[in-house]
Amino acid sequence: MTLNRRSFLVGGAASAAASISTFAHAANPCSTPTTWDKTYDIIVIGSGGAGLSAGIVAKEKGANAVVLEKLSIPGGNTMVSGGGLNAAVEADYKKAGIEDSPQLHTKQTMAAGDYRADPALVATLCENVPQSVEWLKKVGVQFKPGIYQIYGGLWPRCRNPVGQSGGDYIKACMNYANKIGLPVLTNHKVVGIIREKPDSGRVLGVEDGKKEFWKANKAVVAAAGGFAANPTMCSYFDPRLTKLNTTNQPGSTGEVLKCIQGIGGLAVGLDYIQCIPWTAPGYKHTADIFQAIEYTIFLNKEGKRYVAEDARRDVIRDATLAQTDQTVFPVCDTDGFDKNNEYYNEMNHRALENGTLFKADTIEELAKLIKVPPEVMVATINEYNAMVDSKKDPLGRTPIMLSHKIVKAPFYAGPIGMCRHHTMGGAKINTKAQVLDRDGNVIPGLYAAGEVTGGIHGSNRIGGNAIADIFTFGRIAGEGAASEQ
Repeated sequence: MTLNRRSFLVGGAASAAASISTFAHAANPCSTPTTWDKTYDIIVIGSGGAGLSAGIVAKEKGANAVVLEKLSIPGGNTMVSGGGLNAAVEADYKKAGIEDSPQLHTKQTMAAGDYRADPALVATLCENVPQSVEWLKKVGVQFKPGIYQIYGGLWPRCRNPVGQSGGDYIKACMNYANKIGLPVLTNHKVVGIIREKPDSGRVLGVEDGKKEFWKANKAVVAAAGGFAANPTMCSYFDPRLTKLNTTNQPGSTGEVLKCIQGIGGLAVGLDYIQCIPWTAPGYKHTADIFQAIEYTIFLNKEGKRYVAEDARRDVIRDATLAQTDQTVFPVCDTDGFDKNNEYYNEMNHRALENGTLFKADTIEELAKLIKVPPEVMVATINEYNAMVDSKKDPLGRTPIMLSHKIVKAPFYAGPIGMCRHHTMGGAKINTKAQVLDRDGNVIPGLYAAGEVTGGIHGSNRIGGNAIADIFTFGRIAGEGAASEQ
């Protein structure tokens, strides 16, 4: 995968004292180090949006903070994400003439997750994410004007940065981190979280892959992302996903979540794994003409629609996995192509060149290019265009998304399939982003934010809520960690 979807600093020989501490710890994994190699107030694990926002907030609160990143470049999954951010910002939805509120955002998020999410966490997210938008502007993110309904978003409350993708958040946060003197250290994989006792007491620090022990005087913030890039771990909870591709960067493999569980942390919702349309089975590349979903329909290899394209992501996942060869085709006209290119212009034009997106002046010609029955595809398009007039869809597409006919040549289509995208389960936190143990008690000195956590999205994450989540709970975790005594 490439960075435009949604390269890779501290060395030196260990001292004799560090060697002794390493030996003592290795001999008894339940013991704490007798000496520490590095000491900070706050150690943040992971340099995606959650980790960087936690580190920045903690640093600005006066704490001596550091961010540790296991890969060779910062950014995590935020760097490769599409960048869409849901927030019910009053000025934005009023300007768009849309009814919205944090309360409606909360209600829709709870319903979309089958009410399996923690209501207090959802309310905290939706009520505080408008302030996250303002905070991002403060650190240098510029947003494109307007809001829209992102794929799987269920309501038009999403916005994107000017550069269109999640990499813009990372660039802005990294520039700001450098400005305030927050160190972000790459090639530092955390392999253990150290607690006073195996299942009790405070969290004291971390162990990295170089067998160094880093002390956290105040707190550790786990922000290492989920495990969607770990097919084996995903298969424990949903065997259908084993052979699928993933949209994630290669570092999303779940080790830090295992560390949290290893010191008594409670994990919830691990079988809630989200997939989204992306690279089809057998293909190495893809196009994206389904972000502006109001312009797009999905056809199977038989040339028929099989799902409401604005449905929940888990509904679309299950319906797509049931299709022939688990491969389907988003279809749009030139207006839809232009609208989607506001988000994936370079990728879509590259896909036209490498044969993963097809273009034709008629629906019949397009059907032949993607090898579906032309007469069936023509009938399907005509039926859909009639639905735009009637505002009624037997598959359940909502009237607000029955807004654009597919009539203006040229027409576009390309193969897509389901890819492992987001793991909704993870470490259980409270509204202060403190990690809870298996009895529901706070683990002192341990915070978590972002995809490493569970309980915020329930069984299904709304599109645009992940970026909202990471910057909202990242800020909360950073502020809480800085306030630790």
